[in-house]
Parts: sequence; structure tokens; C-alpha cells
Amino acid sequence: MSKEHLQGIGDARRLQLLIDAVVDYAICMIDLDGGVLSWNSGAARLGGYKADEIIGKPFSMFYTPEDQKAGLPRKALSTAREAGRFSGEAWRVRKDGSRFWALVVIDAIRDESGEPIGFAEVTRDITERQEAYRNAIESERRYRRLVEAVVDYAIFQLDPTGHVSTWNTGAERIKGYTREDIIGQHFSRFYMEEDRKAGVPQKALQQAASAGRYEAEGRRVRKDGTLFWASVVIDSIYDGSGNLIGFAKVTRDITVRMEAQRRLKETQDQLAASQKLEAVGQLSGGIAHDFNNLLMIVIGNLETAQRHLGRGNTGPNLQRLLSNASRGAQRAAALTSRLLAFSRR
Repeated sequence: MSKEHLQGIGDARRLQLLIDAVVDYAICMIDLDGGVLSWNSGAARLGGYKADEIIGKPFSMFYTPEDQKAGLPRKALSTAREAGRFSGEAWRVRKDGSRFWALVVIDAIRDESGEPIGFAEVTRDITERQEAYRNAIESERRYRRLVEAVVDYAIFQLDPTGHVSTWNTGAERIKGYTREDIIGQHFSRFYMEEDRKAGVPQKALQQAASAGRYEAEGRRVRKDGTLFWASVVIDSIYDGSGNLIGFAKVTRDITVRMEAQRRLKETQDQLAASQKLEAVGQLSGGIAHDFNNLLMIVIGNLETAQRHLGRGNTGPNLQRLLSNASRGAQRAAALTSRLLAFSRR
């Protein structure tokens, strides 16, 4: 169609051509009694009816039976007539009986004197958007139910300043606070006094914000004042624009594990001490045996030398016996010296 041809068409006809070209929106006109006056190609695609099948029929036929029974079509036209516009979202019914989630806008059409002469209805199929929204809601519900079911971990959220915004069953069991006790309170109350004075809670949030995560183990305080060993992970949470909106904090009570490690270390230390004592005992036995052998040499040679002297024998044998005794004594002295040096180490 040429430009000149389009210019020769009247405004009403051009508007009708424009409306008919729209296929993603159902656009129709409704009279004051709710009867359909016009029907575009988008309406035919969306509702399944051809124009000659629907013109003159009540627009209420697109509503679900339950909405018709509740009088919602009449209320929608009444609102549009009085307020100038009605908008809403609800289920609508196609020709084949299938349903779709619709975004509906009904505007009142008035003449030059302001009197209503009909209505313009625009309907859009937003089933996919609604389904995505419902899936997101259901996913969030499942996540919340999952978090609530966890009793061995304290899982909760903090706002950017460190105040508690959510609280699960595990957090209540481990830390002793109910939701009413702790929501809105600062998480630093879980730390010991010396840690708070040293700024440990603030440093934890700063590291989580800068690095994305903070992990640590340390003593934490329950509501009743008792201490427990905790394994802590703090993850930062950002919105779609990259702005920090809070933190997710997971705490696990590892007191039993730490106590088991302490007892294991004590046992290992006791075993090491026992092994050392056993080694010292074995060394002492060996030294005593060697020392005894040396003493036997000294004593034996001295006794033999005494017998020789008693007989008046002062020959070379006596000199040899005394030399043997002297060497044995020297070896004993050297052994004693080495033992003293070892004991000093």
C-alpha cells in the first residue's frame, strides 16, 4: 500500500488497521452492556475465536465460571465506568477451554459530553511470567522449609550493619535465642567480651564484604552465658546491581570435636611421655649392665692383687693386675662423664 493510499484512508480506518496489526495483545471494544463490538487479530490468536464468532457475544464468556458466578465481569465494567479504568490480573478462558493468566486493562470510552459510550479492553497473556513468579515463590518457600528443617547448623542472615534479620530452628537450638529474642539484635552478642573489645565481629564482616567470605573457629556465647566452640562461615549477599545487601551466616557447634581433639592430644602426650620413660629405663638398664661389668674388672683385679701382696709377691703380675684395675676405673669414669653430658641435654 503506497504512502498516498495511506494518507487517503480516514483516521478511523488507519486506527483499525493499526489495531488489527497488533498480535501480542487482544484489543477489543465492548458496549455498555458488555457485548463485544470489535475483535483484532491479537484477540483471535489469544482467545481462539474468530471475529464473526465473538462479535455480539458477552465479554464475560472469557472469564472462568467461578469468576462469572462472583460477578467479576460486571464489577470490572462498573469500576471502569466510575473510575475511568479497571486493571487486574486473573485467569481467562480460551475457546478450547484452556486457561491463561491475563493482564487486563479496561478503559471507559466517552463522547464529547463525557458520557460513557463503551469500553476498550486490552488483554495480554502473561502466563509465562506468572509461572516464573510462582516458581520463584515456591522455590523460596522450599528453601525456607529446608533451612527451617536444619537443626545441626545455625543459619541466619544479617543486614549490612550486622543486625540479625532471619533465624532458623538450628540457630535457636545452638545459641538459645528465639526469633523474638534476637531479630534486630547485633550479632556481636554471640562473641566473648574480649573478642568484642578487639573488634573481631566488625573485622569478620569487613573481610566477608571485601573477600566475599569469612571463615573461622572460636569460642562463642549462648544466651545462658555458656561457651561453645563454633565453626563460622559468613558469605556476603549482593543484589542484581552488585550492591551489598547483607550477609548469610552459618555456625556449627564443634565443641564435641574440639573436646575429642583435646583428649587425643592428651593421650598422645601421655603416650610420648611413657615412651620416653621406657627409653630412659632401657638406657638405665644398659648403663647399669656396662657399669657393673667395669666394676667387676676393677674389683676382680684388686682382689687378686691383694692376694699377691699377702703372699709377699710384688712381681710383674701385681703390676699387671693394678694396671687392669686402673683401666677399668678409667673406662667407668668415661662412661659416667658421657652419662652426665646426656643428662644435661
